[in-house]
Parts: sequence; structure tokens; C-alpha cells
Amino acid sequence: MSNAALQTILPIAGWPGERARAVEITGAADPILPTPFRLAETSTATLAAVGLAVSDLWELRTGRRQEVAVDTRRATASLRSGHYLKINGERVSPDAHPIMGIYPAKSGRWSYVHANFPHHRAAALKVLGVPEDREAVAKAVAKWDALELEEAIIAAKGAGGMVRTMDEWARHPQGIAVASLPLMEIIKIGDAPPQALPEGDRPLSGIRVLDLTRVIAGPTCARTLAEHGADVLKIGAEHLPNIGRQEYDTGHGKLSTYLDLREEKDREILRALVREGDVFSQGYRPGTLASRGFSPQALAQLRPGIVAVSLCAFSHAGPWASRRGFDTVIQTVSGITHRQGEVFPGAAPGPQFYPVSAIDFLTGYLMAFGAMVALGRRAREGGSWLVRISLAQTGRWLVSRGQVPESALKNVPKDFTPEEIARWSITTDTPVGALQHLAPTLRLSETAPRWARPMVPLGYHQPVWPAR
Repeated sequence: MSNAALQTILPIAGWPGERARAVEITGAADPILPTPFRLAETSTATLAAVGLAVSDLWELRTGRRQEVAVDTRRATASLRSGHYLKINGERVSPDAHPIMGIYPAKSGRWSYVHANFPHHRAAALKVLGVPEDREAVAKAVAKWDALELEEAIIAAKGAGGMVRTMDEWARHPQGIAVASLPLMEIIKIGDAPPQALPEGDRPLSGIRVLDLTRVIAGPTCARTLAEHGADVLKIGAEHLPNIGRQEYDTGHGKLSTYLDLREEKDREILRALVREGDVFSQGYRPGTLASRGFSPQALAQLRPGIVAVSLCAFSHAGPWASRRGFDTVIQTVSGITHRQGEVFPGAAPGPQFYPVSAIDFLTGYLMAFGAMVALGRRAREGGSWLVRISLAQTGRWLVSRGQVPESALKNVPKDFTPEEIARWSITTDTPVGALQHLAPTLRLSETAPRWARPMVPLGYHQPVWPAR
């Protein structure tokens, strides 16, 4: 497979294209799963970028770079790692809530109702005026103009959107705003003296990461940093709704605690953690944490040398900057589900989601790459840094990689073989039982990626850092 996609990532770090020569890519080219989008190429590229960033930090510690290897089939499987979970031998269902889905609306248009979280589901049902019943939802959506329903659900603090074509998204004000941005930004936001990496025998040994993210993309970033030795403390809140099974997938390697940032005493605990931390990764809508005193600039004042990683759905620019969104929402409004449905109509005709959570996982890998690049810059030149990305920017990059010719999309297997999944999986003893899950995908010549801590339920630990 070509490393052309990796070549588009390396300039973010200011690295020359020849860095890609350190990466060995094995395995088949796209299509690996039934989609026209280049999931193997993009997953391989983002994981390779992570590997090169790890190698760079290892060189800071030892003077040696590492060889990096990625298998395209394993990389693609990592984009839906939540499908391959077992607890005590029993499969963990990845199925979405029955209400969640794409429905026909008026005038031949389609509307997506996001309903996995209870509060988003309640918002949509209130707008539609129906009970929690898929048939009732379908009948109600059919009476709506899709654009009007999109705006009504967003106004009710729900999530979803009208299915658009790629051309429609390219002309939309938010699509135009996203198109004006790079894939990801790494911005110096404050002065601080250079800070050497803490002592340790792993690339991220002693690096402390606060993970204030939810769902998949942000948690994948922190999980990836934990793979290479970082101490990760996930900050959740007991009052926030969650889908517990997601921790089985993205919680590997992390400590987990609860803080209620509506309370001053808990904000002060978080400030104390920030002062002793290195990376602050958050996935709230723009301005949300700033209103609690944790904007990137406030973090840089509180802890000079901080690396602030900021994720949102639609980017910091454009009319939808503060709008709620998820991987599936981005697919819907940007033309991906429209195109997927054209090529693979599924059981019923109409728009379809691609078979993985590509935007989520690609974004998570890119966030981890950006955080490590910023840590390298902090070590060499000092400063506080902001890594900024959105799901929409990643989605645009994925689409920009082009599509597999339709002639190559015949008889593509829907899944990997059981033998492959077994070979790629490990079993970890956790507080909830024996958890079977995919092992780290990336291969490195000197420091094999691994998680030093098992997954734990949300809020399992006290809000303190482990000793260095």
C-alpha cells in the first residue's frame, strides 16, 4: 500500500516526507470492508503517524529512533474494536439503541435521529411527539421536512441531521468553514522553558494525561497515549449519561475518577491535577470548559508547559461551531451516508453508515499524534501548546483520500475471520471480569505498545496522580 495518506499528515509536525520511510506497511489495500472509502489507507496512516511520534520521543530519551510497522487489516479492524469485546466469554453487544437511525422524511429526503444517549433520545422524541417506538418515530419523521427537523432537534438540545450529498455539504456554510481549515493545528499558546521528558523506560513514562473526553474519539486518544507509558486519569462526572460498554473498549490503561465541575471544590481539585499534569485532553463543545475556567489559555497560565488537546464536532469555525455532533452525524450531513447507500444499499434502500467508526478512531489517533508532537516541541523549545481538531475536519480528510473504484467493491467480506480476531486479541483481568479485546495494533522495534493498567468502571479511583 502507498504511504500517500501518511505524507499528508507529516507536515502537521513539520517533518519531511522521508520520515515515512521508517514505516513498514503490510497487508492488503482497500477495500478490506464493504465501503468505497479508503479505511485501510487512512487507519494505517494515522497509526503510522502515531508510531513516528513515539519514535521521535524515544529519540529524545535515548538518541535512537524506532522502526514502525502497521498491518492494514489490523489497522482497519481497530476502527471497530468495540465489535470484538467479550466479558467472561460473553459477547458485548455493539448494537445502537433501536430508535437510532436514518428515516425517510418529506420530499424524498432523509433524516438521522441520534438516540444512543438518553437525553438526546428524549429530545428527539419530544420534538416528534411520539413514544419510544421505532415505528412511531418513522411515521412522525415522514411528516417532517428534513431540514426543519434537523433544526428542531438541535434547538431541543438533541443530535442528528439531514442527509446531504457531498456537493450539498461543499456549498453549506459549515462545510465551507471546515474546508478552510487544515486537518489539525498545533499552536503555541504560551511561553515556558523547555521541559525534558520525565525519567522512565517507555516513550511516555512519567507523562500525566487528563482525559476529559467521552464516547470514542477523545477516549481513543488517551488510550493511545497510555499504550506508550503515559499515566492517564479519566475525569468523568456521575451526573453525565454514559454508555458503559464504551469503557470496555477505550478505557484500557487508564485510571478513572469523578469530578463535578459545577462545584467549586471539584474545580479546585482539577486545577491541582492540572498543575502537576502534562496533557489536558477535552472533547466538550467550544466554550464549555472555558466557562468553568479551563480554556487553553487559562490552562497555560495555570500550568506553563501544558499541552491542551481540544476536540469538537464541527470545528471552532463556522455557524455550527457550537453544535452537538458525533461520527454518525458527520457522516450524515457531509455526504458519507448518501454515498455509502448508493454503493451498498443494505437491507433497505437509502443512506447507510459505513461499517466502522472511522471518523472517531482516526480522530483519536490524530489527537494522540498531535499531543506527542507538542510534547516533543515542549522538550526541545519550551512553550505551552494547543492541539486542535474536529470530527468534521477528519471526515473531510477521509473523503479527500478518494474512493475505491466500484468495480473493486464486489464480494467484499463484511468482517474479518474469527481466526484473525482471535490472533489480534488479548484477555485482561478487570474489576468487571475477564475482558477479551483487541491488542494494540502498532508495532515498534524497541518498545512494544501495551497497557499497564486494566480497564476500570467510571469513577473507580480517587482524583490523585500516581507517584512518578
